[in-house]
Amino acid sequence: MLKNALSVIIISLILASSNIYARELPFTQDDRDRLIRVEEGLKGVNQRINDFKIEVQSLRELIYVVIGGIFVLIGFVIWDRRTALAPAIKKNKELEEREERIERAFKELAKRDKKVADVLKIAGLL
Repeated sequence: MLKNALSVIIISLILASSNIYARELPFTQDDRDRLIRVEEGLKGVNQRINDFKIEVQSLRELIYVVIGGIFVLIGFVIWDRRTALAPAIKKNKELEEREERIERAFKELAKRDKKVADVLKIAGLL
């Protein structure tokens, strides 16, 4: 019985003390003005964040364009190099073939003429 009475008293004290601390504080005009200023400041911060996001997106797009331009330039250089070197490579092959034919002709001539054979030996071709 004493235990039940003690439990009721403790519960009553806890509930009573919570009511003491649960009283409402008055919300003054000054508090309202502060809250409005904070909200306006947050709106400004949000606007700056949105502007920053737009700027970052613009920079990202610019980076994509620059990287694409670099790839196009590299492709153009490779293409131009091939097209510029193709005539030179063709001419070089023609000259090498001509040189081989002339060398064969001189060797055939050297078999028939002793003077030509001596000249080719001095030149290091025989």
